[in-house]
Amino acid sequence: MRKAGLAPPHRGWLFRLLWPVTSSLVTNVTVTFLWVLFFVLNRTTVIGRKHVGQKRNTLLLSNHQSMLDSFLVGLGAFYPQSWWRPHLIPWNPAAAENFYRTPILAWLADNWKCISVRVGRRDLHALHRMIEVLPHGVMTLFPEGTRTRDGSVGPGQAGPGLLILATRARVIPVSIQGMREVLPIGKQVPRIFKRITVTYGPPVDYTEFLALPRTRETAQTLVDRVMAAIRAQQGLPSHP
Repeated sequence: MRKAGLAPPHRGWLFRLLWPVTSSLVTNVTVTFLWVLFFVLNRTTVIGRKHVGQKRNTLLLSNHQSMLDSFLVGLGAFYPQSWWRPHLIPWNPAAAENFYRTPILAWLADNWKCISVRVGRRDLHALHRMIEVLPHGVMTLFPEGTRTRDGSVGPGQAGPGLLILATRARVIPVSIQGMREVLPIGKQVPRIFKRITVTYGPPVDYTEFLALPRTRETAQTLVDRVMAAIRAQQGLPSHP
């Protein structure tokens, strides 16, 4: 992967020393520009922000419509507080083929708190990294694993369920609508004058799953519950 340019390059001691500052600065500057895109050039409505809170070990699980979704989810939940509370800047597992193609993109992705996930998505190294960092902060994750092509909310994968069971995170279901029109698959330039809605639901209660064996089947059933909550926020049937 590193030879193909699809993994984070090795970062030296100076990068690691400065990373807490550069990560906060780069992410907040990026999000400020995107705030203009979402709230000035487009019309964005945020619903249920009060459900998110500001606690660590919070996992925002969302449907997926565009390459900008992770910025929208984090911005809607925590901006502008993220300027003076950097731990609220979410970690973002990110497709290596999209975010680690070039050295510049890889540097930006590292500072956006991206965790490189290789093609195929069953990346145990990435999962272990998520388990390591989530208890100390916030994370945005898209259980479908890929962007929708028709606007529907597809089935979730078991990986996020394993992450939840390992960390006992506070799980917030997030529904995005309208981002497919802002940045369709295959397009590089966002469109303007569109309507966007991001809805944060109440935390998902999964207490009964903690007493079950920590298997892929248990994880999948847990993720199915979260996906049902996301569909309900969009007024869709519980099953895809």
